[in-house]
Amino acid sequence: MGAKPSCFQPTGTSPVPQEFSNVRGGSSEIPYMESNTEMSRQVTVLVIGAGSRGRTYSFFAQQFPARMKVIGVADPHPFARKRLQEAHGIDEDNVFDDWTAAAEKERFADAVIIATPDSLHKAPAVAFAHKGYHILLEKPMAVTLEDCKEIVLACKTNDVILAVCHVLRYHPVALKIKELLDAGLIGDICHIQHLEPVGFWHFAHSFVRGNWRNEAESTFSLLAKSCHDVDLINYWMGSRRCLKVSSFGNLSHFTKEHKPEGAADRCLDCSVEQTCPYSAKKIYLAQAKMGYFGWPVSVVCHSGEYDIESLTDALRHGPYGRCVYECDNDVVNHQVVNMEFEGGATAALTMVGFTHKLGVRKTTIYGTKGELSCEGSGPVEIYDFLERKKSSFSPNKAACVPMCLSAHSGADYYLMESFISAVAENNPSLIRTGPDDTLNSHLLVFEAERSRKENRVVLLEP
Repeated sequence: MGAKPSCFQPTGTSPVPQEFSNVRGGSSEIPYMESNTEMSRQVTVLVIGAGSRGRTYSFFAQQFPARMKVIGVADPHPFARKRLQEAHGIDEDNVFDDWTAAAEKERFADAVIIATPDSLHKAPAVAFAHKGYHILLEKPMAVTLEDCKEIVLACKTNDVILAVCHVLRYHPVALKIKELLDAGLIGDICHIQHLEPVGFWHFAHSFVRGNWRNEAESTFSLLAKSCHDVDLINYWMGSRRCLKVSSFGNLSHFTKEHKPEGAADRCLDCSVEQTCPYSAKKIYLAQAKMGYFGWPVSVVCHSGEYDIESLTDALRHGPYGRCVYECDNDVVNHQVVNMEFEGGATAALTMVGFTHKLGVRKTTIYGTKGELSCEGSGPVEIYDFLERKKSSFSPNKAACVPMCLSAHSGADYYLMESFISAVAENNPSLIRTGPDDTLNSHLLVFEAERSRKENRVVLLEP
């Protein structure tokens, strides 16, 4: 095996703190691999949005240069733009501070990765579809159903591949569950119980202080965080159509009314900070002092200066140093979604921000002949009612996954593997989250939120 291309690490090779070991940075137990897939050609890619997600997907080119090459970048932030340019040796003519300038040029890449803020997905997706680019689009597809439909129409009209980043559909665990269900090992599905534990500090970071805190500026939390999970439920249910949906949830804690007595507006100035589990000192400064400047600390250091002084300054003046009880957040911090499908099968999704575990999803599927259960990366277990015994099934995982693509327990790698293969081979069947499936699952998310806001059961039209 040849020399390993390195993944971006702002502070070298410092270990990932245990608190962050199962999140975007991944576990240090997931090593580098080289793909053995035979490819017909290298796929050239333009990255629109060079922030956390856009940069993560671009790592595939550094790990597998024979398969993917990043030849263009557009981002309004000079540091993010320059970082990606230097990492991939992008020609100056293909570096843009606005995606519209890239869209005005003749098509110069095979595909485009669109990782702009959620509310800014539709315009570039439609524009680059009309230019003939194959599209990898960060989830959610868009923040309104109408915009989602417009994206799907543009991609179908121009016959381009669309892959929406419901990364969990590509993970071996989700695929193994689907395989076992389709094989009839638990009989007919009666009920799916699915839990997404967001993680207490992660919720504070992303949905109280961060980019997804305010619906008007981004979108509602079910779409931003749990469209993955609604999509998985819809996927596992197979051909059964969802008939009705109800949902409940609210913002119950991160409000001014819950601010501790004597607390300041910023954590660095707070006399009661030590008693607060959501303190910015604990979430960011404590990790940086251990030498860790990866996600989420890297998000706070938006200027690209990764040191204690720069981080402290960002916490003193920026959004991530605010008291969680003095932010402009309005999205719910927990929500339940109930669905009824054809044939009487039901499903219940619970999203909750107040959890110890982060992203370690737990699924139980109850069938007429058995019960299937799985937590995190598996294994998948089935209890057979007839035999009265439990069997364990291991997912068909890759031997190794590159560290920089190990987010979502390696699902980022499997997504990129599928997308680049689909484009190289001109084979849309390799895409598990294409336009129709994604539009269908997004519809369920929008209708669930409508149910929550209108306090009623929503009946779905055929």
